[in-house]
Amino acid sequence: MSSRLLATPEPKPGDVLIIGREASVQFADDRAIRLRVIAVDRKWTYDGWIWLTGYVIDRHGNAAERREIFVQRHGLYRLPRRTETRPSTKLIKGEK
Repeated sequence: MSSRLLATPEPKPGDVLIIGREASVQFADDRAIRLRVIAVDRKWTYDGWIWLTGYVIDRHGNAAERREIFVQRHGLYRLPRRTETRPSTKLIKGEK
């Protein structure tokens, strides 16, 4: 995995995860997805597995499809959270 991805065994709502082969064979090769998590199901399941609900993010960054997936925790990688950038309110010398 890329060094910009962060291993995240405990995803939370708002995380954008890369779901690939390590999480489940159904997401191998060109079937890997980016998923924005909206819910994490806390019900008991097989050790190391988790149910996630979220939106598949398309190549333009838009939510394309709502999915519920069953994946292995150790195969989840989180994209770093974006930091908001706001325009500076400082005046540039000479500006009014």
